[in-house]
Amino acid sequence: MEQGTKMAAQNFTSVTEFVLLGLSNHHKVQVLLFVLILITYLLTLVGNGAVILLVWVDSRLHTPMYFFLAQLAGMEMCYVTNSLPQTLFNLLSGNRTISFRGCAVQMHLILTLGGTECVLLSAMAYDRYLAICHPLTYAAAMDRWRRLLLASFCWGVGILLATINVSCAFRHPYYGPNRVNHFVCELPVVLKLAHGDTHLTERVVLGTAALILLGPLSIILTSYGLILSSVLHMKSRAGRSKAFSTCASHLVVVTVFYGTVITMYMRPGLGSGSDFDKRIAVFYLMITPLLNPIIYTLRNKDVHAAVIRVLRRKDSEQKG
Repeated sequence: MEQGTKMAAQNFTSVTEFVLLGLSNHHKVQVLLFVLILITYLLTLVGNGAVILLVWVDSRLHTPMYFFLAQLAGMEMCYVTNSLPQTLFNLLSGNRTISFRGCAVQMHLILTLGGTECVLLSAMAYDRYLAICHPLTYAAAMDRWRRLLLASFCWGVGILLATINVSCAFRHPYYGPNRVNHFVCELPVVLKLAHGDTHLTERVVLGTAALILLGPLSIILTSYGLILSSVLHMKSRAGRSKAFSTCASHLVVVTVFYGTVITMYMRPGLGSGSDFDKRIAVFYLMITPLLNPIIYTLRNKDVHAAVIRVLRRKDSEQKG
């Protein structure tokens, strides 16, 4: 009996590629999606690239807050570049296949960048807490070395947990079917196609998701709870207004990003492969990277002043 089982298993052919079903099967909808995703991709690159350039050229923005904002902008550019060009190619060519190795690489990058963003958002909340609640010691607590150390820690955590998850997901055999009901290689959806007992791997995914999502989220909520308490005791109305304005943009980003990712990775029926998974993924893979530079700069007077200074400098150089 055991020998027969082994022989049956050997008759299966391992999957060499996956087929990404994408967002729609209708040609007219695919054309519309191609245009919308292309515009979204280009605007995301331009918006986040502008933030990085502005922080780099304006010395007044060489502060911890804008250092982390530039890190976030660079991360968002990598995030969309990892997934959207593949989606655009699939929509344009009709070829929806991705190699087994390519799927693993894309999955690792999605998890690395997503996990790093989770930790980075908590670092940004902690930075705001220090700036508002401990202004006298803020400069020393967030010097250049500590900023680099904190950013490196964010990347390290993201890479480590992504490596653990992808290694667990691809230790299982994949004999087919190979059709992924998604537009990218999202771990929960791909894992549903694995053969064998995946319960342990699913527990690992849920455990790491809880660690990377709930851990930083608790830091964010604690930081903003302390900030709110401190702001309410401020006598200056202008000070309160500036503090609320600075923190409100961060909280909007946190709400959209964490809300959608938690829905994807921590709800019952992990990776059900339904269309709902794809719609949720659109928010944190497309919408959030596009909105982040807008949300952070729309009411930011420091950024507005920096733009004016850069434009005046460019104008004076042209006249000179």
